[in-house]
Amino acid sequence: MSSARFQVYVTRSDMPECGIDLLKKECNVKTWKDASPVPREEFLKSIAGVDAIYCSLSDKIDEEVLDAAGPQLKVIGTISVGYDHIDLKECRKRGVKIGYTPNVLTDATAELTMALLLTTSRRLPEAQQDAKTGGWVSWAPKYMTGPGLNGATVGMVGYGRIGQAVARRVKSFNTAKILYFSRSERIEALEVGAIKVSFDELLKESDFVIVCAPLVPETKELFNKSAFEKMKRSAVFVNTSRGGLLDQDALIYALENNIIWGAGLDVTTPEPLPLDSPLFKLKNCVVLPHIGSATIGTRNTMSELTAANILAALHNAEMPAELK
Repeated sequence: MSSARFQVYVTRSDMPECGIDLLKKECNVKTWKDASPVPREEFLKSIAGVDAIYCSLSDKIDEEVLDAAGPQLKVIGTISVGYDHIDLKECRKRGVKIGYTPNVLTDATAELTMALLLTTSRRLPEAQQDAKTGGWVSWAPKYMTGPGLNGATVGMVGYGRIGQAVARRVKSFNTAKILYFSRSERIEALEVGAIKVSFDELLKESDFVIVCAPLVPETKELFNKSAFEKMKRSAVFVNTSRGGLLDQDALIYALENNIIWGAGLDVTTPEPLPLDSPLFKLKNCVVLPHIGSATIGTRNTMSELTAANILAALHNAEMPAELK
């Protein structure tokens, strides 16, 4: 291989091959040997002199990483729509471009959000466990009942592409009303008749509260003890965005004390969630391992877009999805 080829470091071995193969056509690609996230010490040691880093949400890109890579580093490509793991200010100060993967995971995440909402509200894990262990004795009028979407008020916290995609799906379940809280006006709200309200009004009126907002300083631990106390005791809380939007201890307290009816989480703090977490012991909480975008087609497209972002930046061309 020519020494003139770009040097790219990939932070785990199980990235979809389609994107990695694109990089290998033009670059020397070095990959961490395991499917688990690269250990911090190994990461810092391995990126000296690289031109690009292909990473995931599990990899913290901060000043220490940028120093370890060196001044020739041109681009960070993250296989995610989220970017709270990257120090944006430090990257911009050094002229390091950032590529991410918006749009391509919208439908997959919206599908998973609906699946998690229904799994939680219809108590599917409990019901399956009963069926497998003998708890299912006979049909009974109140057995395994839970709140339904028909005629319900659904509150969307965050109304970007994913929030709108979830709202369109929610509407098909014959809901009575869709409310949303967002920092900006959304013309698309008219499509399903969604109504913009204050955060407090959304909490007070919603039977289902779905979180699709990004994690930024303004949204960190937005859902705290005070927020849960404003919700209906019959409310279902669903978070498929980022664990940091939630004060997890406050949620545990709310679930244990029936302040809200139940919760479905695809994201937690930390990830993975420790096995001794109280959330795993609660029957009114469903926890998934951050699989919002986990369809085969979506993850392949994300990988290809991450590679395309990196290659464009290395060639000083316009990136398909640059975070500016």
